[in-house]
Amino acid sequence: MPAASVDDYLAGLPDASRTALEDVRATLRAAVPDGVETISYGMPTVKLGGRMLLSYAAFAKHCSLFPASGDVMAALGEELAPYFAEKATLRFSPTAPIPRDLLERVVAVRVTEVAS
Repeated sequence: MPAASVDDYLAGLPDASRTALEDVRATLRAAVPDGVETISYGMPTVKLGGRMLLSYAAFAKHCSLFPASGDVMAALGEELAPYFAEKATLRFSPTAPIPRDLLERVVAVRVTEVAS
């Protein structure tokens, strides 16, 4: 059964994944104070102005961030190369997460894109 809330989703994760995604969540909350948390397609998702900003999730051996945007890849491509999985998916290990400053820049690109 899918999680009913982001808190429920995170509570069901192994420690390392939960810690990594709690850090993602904290970064998103700080960077997008007007963002609305929800569960979409079974994943924690942040919406801004009713539009999907990004989602994140834990899997058996990695975590992923779904910025859902080629603009993010175009703007930050080389910096995101170590995390690039496919299309607009970023993959990272729970023990080696995307650096906070880089995540903040991903969010900034998405906020600009969603606002336009």
